Amino acid sequence: MTQSSQTTAFDSQETSLDVVTLRARFPILAKRIRGNPFVYFDNAATTQKPQSVIDALNRYYTDQNANIHRGIHYLSEQATEIYEEARRRAARFINAPSERQVIFVRGTTEGINLIAQTFGRQKVNSGDEILISTLEHHSNIVPWQLLAEERGASIKVIPIDDRGVLDFDAYVKMLNDRTRIVALSHVSNAIGTVVPIAEMCKEAHRKGIPVVVDGAQSAPHMKVDMQALDCDFFVFSGHKMFGPTGIGIVYGKDKWLCDMPPYEGGGGMIQSVTFEKTTFLDYPGRFEAGTPNIAGAIVLATAMDFIESVGLDNIAAYENGLLDYATEIFSQIDGLRIIGTAPDKAAVLSFILNDVHPHDISTFLDQDGIAIRAGHHCAQPLMKRFGVTGTARASFSIYNTKEEIDLVAESLQKIVNFFKR
Repeated sequence: MTQSSQTTAFDSQETSLDVVTLRARFPILAKRIRGNPFVYFDNAATTQKPQSVIDALNRYYTDQNANIHRGIHYLSEQATEIYEEARRRAARFINAPSERQVIFVRGTTEGINLIAQTFGRQKVNSGDEILISTLEHHSNIVPWQLLAEERGASIKVIPIDDRGVLDFDAYVKMLNDRTRIVALSHVSNAIGTVVPIAEMCKEAHRKGIPVVVDGAQSAPHMKVDMQALDCDFFVFSGHKMFGPTGIGIVYGKDKWLCDMPPYEGGGGMIQSVTFEKTTFLDYPGRFEAGTPNIAGAIVLATAMDFIESVGLDNIAAYENGLLDYATEIFSQIDGLRIIGTAPDKAAVLSFILNDVHPHDISTFLDQDGIAIRAGHHCAQPLMKRFGVTGTARASFSIYNTKEEIDLVAESLQKIVNFFKR
């Protein structure tokens, strides 16, 4: 097995960033697990947090904490301003035409449910079709199933090939007069396939069909431009992009948001309430009932600042380099089969190893201080497509190194040797 000659610096041809400096900004990476250096390859589940994000959370609760929008006092006005600035910051990050098109939610799951239960109920009726793909996370399957069952509609599934590439020609043929919504992941969380969203939106829009995009796995790793993608809705989570848990964003086009009914009722989203009738705010307030995750929104803006300080082009180039290296090294391990070999992939490497259960692989690696994911990755239909019940998944971020990949490969080789005995 060829070992990396890299020390702890990024390869100069990949990016000018220094990984030593970058890693030092993530305090948790200094941990040792059972006496071993901590290797964190579970970034598709959640990312670790830089000190700037940790400090921003502490600063909010230490110096800025108050409820927003309705308080007529200094702290409330200050909290309101930095919360709304976070909305403006998020709009710039995704190149939304207006900050009003940014709705704060708890995460991608809640965002897709919001769209399904408001916009979906408006659009989908008996006999209609909702088009999704084989690549989808359960969060972009189950909400549409619930809607289809309620409305008497049906779910249609775009196939993929043996590499995990979506069948574009089949997709185009499946678009028809009964298709009311297309809902797609931008990047597969389970196998890393990157879906050509802009082209798929173009085809759907030829027939006047709106497209909902699950961007949980793309927003942290590549530039996502709402005006270039031209999707109708885009949803993502903060905790997968160096931000806190419990915060996410729904972007929607004005033409849809203006007519969508509320998702939840309560304080904050009303214009007036009597016992006879309630009127609601315009968007985005209409969709943000109750006290929101104020700290989460503010700190998410800090995470976006961090990402842009590194540079999304740098992030994509470096992570793609890690993926290429891991693919080469892991492919040399006897009995290891990579699941998902699309030519256009994000930094996710899903695999099986001989007859060793993925949970056992993860347990073995954990003994060496290595964190990966094991199981069906909330993508059971996709696992079934590949004839497996689950996989082991290594997913990479900008603070990972080729040396860490070598450590994982060595641990995997130990597993192979153990089961050969």
